[in-house]
Amino acid sequence: MKEQKKNDVHFLWERPIKVNKGEKEMPIVTVKTVEGLLTPEKKSELHQKLSDLLVEIEGGGNPKFARFVVVNLTEEPAENFSGGGIQLKPEMFGLK
Repeated sequence: MKEQKKNDVHFLWERPIKVNKGEKEMPIVTVKTVEGLLTPEKKSELHQKLSDLLVEIEGGGNPKFARFVVVNLTEEPAENFSGGGIQLKPEMFGLK
C-alpha cells in the first residue's frame, strides 16, 4: 500500500482491496463539467456526495470504504461540449 501525505491529508491507494465481502477494486468516478460553473463549495459538496453514494452502494455502507473512493472532477471550456449537435458557449451558462 502506498501512502501519500499532502497538506496533512492522507491518501491511501491499494488495489484490490478487501471490504467486508470478498475483493473489490477501487472505484473511480470521473465528472466533467463546464469550467467556471461550480463554486469551490459546490465542488466540495459534489465530491462528498459522490463519495457517500459509492460508499453506500459499492462499499455496503461501510464508512472505511470511503478512503478507497476516488472522485476526479474535471473542468473544461464550454466549447468542448455539445448537446443535440449544438456546440455550447459560455454565454449559455451566464459565464461571459
